[in-house]
Amino acid sequence: MKHRILTCLALIAALATPAVAQERLEDIVRIEVLDGGTTARGTHRAALHLTLAEGWKTYWRAPGDAGIPPRFNWRGSRNLAAMAITWPTPKVFDQNGMRSIGYAHQLVLPLEITTKTPGQAIRLKGEIEIGVCKNVCVPATLNIDHPLNAKAGRKPAIAAAMAQRPFSEKEAGVTSARCSMVPTRHGMQIEAHIAMPHSGGTEVAVIEPGNPQIWASEATTRRDGNTLIAVSELIHVDQGSFVLDRSAIRITVLGDRHAVDIRGCTPG
Repeated sequence: MKHRILTCLALIAALATPAVAQERLEDIVRIEVLDGGTTARGTHRAALHLTLAEGWKTYWRAPGDAGIPPRFNWRGSRNLAAMAITWPTPKVFDQNGMRSIGYAHQLVLPLEITTKTPGQAIRLKGEIEIGVCKNVCVPATLNIDHPLNAKAGRKPAIAAAMAQRPFSEKEAGVTSARCSMVPTRHGMQIEAHIAMPHSGGTEVAVIEPGNPQIWASEATTRRDGNTLIAVSELIHVDQGSFVLDRSAIRITVLGDRHAVDIRGCTPG
């Protein structure tokens, strides 16, 4: 895994400079904050709106072996206690024979914000580190500094992005999700058996271990009747032993008709 990461970083370093020379970063991706007002729970709704130049894409939270995972830093914000992000269903791309997962054209990323002191002003300030790719991948740091408007009205773009989230297990008809573990030379193999109706077309399963120190390989996916089977290898970044919390595992199934978000799995 470390060799793959070093190879990707070397490619980015070698290719990013000529790409930026030909096309300025601000011409590749632009970001704005959309205000969505206050929710019925008393939290605040907003969204990050990324607009990408023609042919460019950016990545989902689990971008695949060919992608760059996004990172958020909100340390400069004021009156921010917690933030929940709703990721719209991404698309699967083939990138030079490798799979990546993300968004083309634009991304509206809904945020639900809980304040430290209700009734006081909120300011979102920080930076996002993302990858943007066309023929090459360019790491980009986007700065944000935006006072939220609690009196803003409902934003159709935010509502549309919320509606594009993956189905829950209940909505998708998932009746069980079981995971078995087998030790491997470098880590552990996970095999997930998910009882669920077909989500359409070629289904792609993405397994997230729930621990940022554990890397998951691209899963192989197959069907056995009403059961979707996904197999991946899990490796600690230090290549040492680790304990896996099954309740923290997240499996996303991406199909042509819809996507499914599965939280946790039982032994078996």
